[in-house]
Amino acid sequence: MAYGVKIAKGDAYKRAALKRRHIRVRKHISGSPERPRLVVTRSNRHIVAQVIDDIAGHTLASASTLDTSIRGAEGDKSAQAKQVGALVAERAKAAGVEAVVFDRGGNQYAGRIAALADAAREAGLKF
Repeated sequence: MAYGVKIAKGDAYKRAALKRRHIRVRKHISGSPERPRLVVTRSNRHIVAQVIDDIAGHTLASASTLDTSIRGAEGDKSAQAKQVGALVAERAKAAGVEAVVFDRGGNQYAGRIAALADAAREAGLKF
């Protein structure tokens, strides 16, 4: 089945390209109760990570740079992404999740996305 995303100009084109890449990634990735999906959403200022069970349609754990424990933190955006990764891993482990499937959300696996994933791995979450 083909998914169409309208071609536009400027920032709308970038969002459409991101959406196309995310659709392409999601064709192969799905979260289950045994291995839920760790999805990362990135904007210019913030980053959000959620652990989602796609079969039940529930979010099991989440963390973002908007959380009160991270919001006033010092450092650049990559350092904040590391804190989000560690926090989401801690919350996922508290929810009983040991292993996840990583969904980069159509973003390139570099920079803040890689920093978040590495911090989640170091906190004990298995990919």
